[in-house]
Amino acid sequence: MSNETMTVFSPRLAARFDALVEKYPVKRSALIPMLLYAQDEIGYLSDSVIAEVADRIGITELEVRNVATYYSMLRFKPVGKYNVQVCTNISCMLSGAYELYERFQQELGIGPKGVTADGAFSLEEVECIGACCWGPAIQVNYDFLDELTPELVPGILESYRRKARTEGTVSHA
Repeated sequence: MSNETMTVFSPRLAARFDALVEKYPVKRSALIPMLLYAQDEIGYLSDSVIAEVADRIGITELEVRNVATYYSMLRFKPVGKYNVQVCTNISCMLSGAYELYERFQQELGIGPKGVTADGAFSLEEVECIGACCWGPAIQVNYDFLDELTPELVPGILESYRRKARTEGTVSHA
């Protein structure tokens, strides 16, 4: 991709992609890191993201989609600034994950895979996040919280609301 070509990414991320493509002997090897970085910046894998990533590594958009759909951590729809993922795999489930998940739904006023009206939070049920001994556990973006109870949910959400006020609101919608 030439420097004059329009990009959907920030100059910093575009430069990072250029470096990634040069790092690997086979450009396609950069696909997963590029998709993860793109999702972090844009919020999800939009059609324009997929098209640009495909162009940057010289494969078709269909090939990008075929790989991306395999990975559950890659998203094709916008999520909230803070994506709350509640683990409901067996260890967390036995420790009260569904009660925790229900409390998040109540507090946020959204259902599964929902996004709050202000775009601040989204909620989803996920498989194991690797905190089996400390369940129930959640992941909020890249933050892990474990040994949770439904009573802790309001405080968790308030801490992210404070963080959003401090950082300024950013919506991926």
